[in-house]
Amino acid sequence: MIVLQISNSSELLAAKVGKFIESLTPDGFDQTTVEDIVIRKLIENLAAEGLHGEVAAVNGVDLQGQELVFHRQVHVRSNRPF
Repeated sequence: MIVLQISNSSELLAAKVGKFIESLTPDGFDQTTVEDIVIRKLIENLAAEGLHGEVAAVNGVDLQGQELVFHRQVHVRSNRPF
């Protein structure tokens, strides 16, 4: 299993769509948007290499150094097979 945590969603969206629009969107929306883009590109690249599996976006889990921290409400936001 691979865990990927994106920590600069707001900055990335600000660079892509501009500071004004980014300031109007909540951070949760920024994170979701960036995760969806990364998942789509990841699936495209992995499928092109012939790999099969699934990618899930999970809320309620944080990566802190060498540990995964699970919060009370953990749920899969999206799950996509490839």
